[in-house]
Amino acid sequence: MLTLLRRCIFFGIFLLSLFAPVAGFAGEFSAQKADFSVQVQNITLPYKIMSIFVMPEEIVKLHITADHTKSPLYSIRSSHGQIRHVKKNQWHWRAPRLPGHYSMNISEGDRTDSMLLNIFVMVPRKHQQGEYLNGYRIGNYPHILFKGLPSYNPPRGFVEVTADNAETLISPHFRLKQFLCKQNGEYPKYLVLKENLLLKLELIIQEVNAKGYRCDTFHVMSGYRTPYYNQAIGNVKYSRHIYGGAADIFIDENPIDEMMDDLNQDGKIDYKDAAIIYEIIDELYGKPFYQSFAGGLARYKKTVNHGPFVHIDVRGRRARWGD
Repeated sequence: MLTLLRRCIFFGIFLLSLFAPVAGFAGEFSAQKADFSVQVQNITLPYKIMSIFVMPEEIVKLHITADHTKSPLYSIRSSHGQIRHVKKNQWHWRAPRLPGHYSMNISEGDRTDSMLLNIFVMVPRKHQQGEYLNGYRIGNYPHILFKGLPSYNPPRGFVEVTADNAETLISPHFRLKQFLCKQNGEYPKYLVLKENLLLKLELIIQEVNAKGYRCDTFHVMSGYRTPYYNQAIGNVKYSRHIYGGAADIFIDENPIDEMMDDLNQDGKIDYKDAAIIYEIIDELYGKPFYQSFAGGLARYKKTVNHGPFVHIDVRGRRARWGD
């Protein structure tokens, strides 16, 4: 009887292995959301770890909200900058004058739930000398806005990435170094990154895992691109990558080899695997919670230079292209 039971268990596990996606089981994934949200810079941050990018001495307005029946009291702790309490659960924080990486801890009363907010004070763009910023080649941003849209304004400043802060978790599943431009150069390096792109990536990775494709992060094949590098590789002049609002991504979990995983388990790595991610993302459009993440979506085939991947951005309007 025991032998028969063992055979049944083994057969059940075998069947699960046949039908489970190669990336693993979705139950292992955690979105790492806090029990409260922080509204800052016209965006809502719901995760236990999140980041914002500000200018020196900028006033950052924070408003903490929760779905609790009775709103509890929250506290904010920061070793740098100036904090001023405005009213219940609202604060103004003045950023330090010196660019760099600072942190803020937001906690909820006597409860253990808290949020780590990484704040990167950027180096103002006016410090750029010609095409260079502290020896790192940025290049030149277009002087004329694409179709006059304000989203194509040159960035206010650049996040300074060093050997010390490159590994910083800037959201639950992404690190700062993943968004660096691929051009050669020593530290410090510089990048531009939109908070909305991080939030969109977190939503997508949660949805991908919910569909059964286990991954702890996406491989970001291309995040920020300097205008210099973007031109060097022959990309379009107004690429959303140079504005810090785009990422080319794929799932690279099994094995980790800088190549898309065989998501459909057909023995090949091709556009069909990219299509799986594309379709999961495309299904999010039209849902109320996804309205603020409108942007571009494209899938690309494997070439001699790269494997298949999916492009996403947060340009503010729906766009589709690619293979």
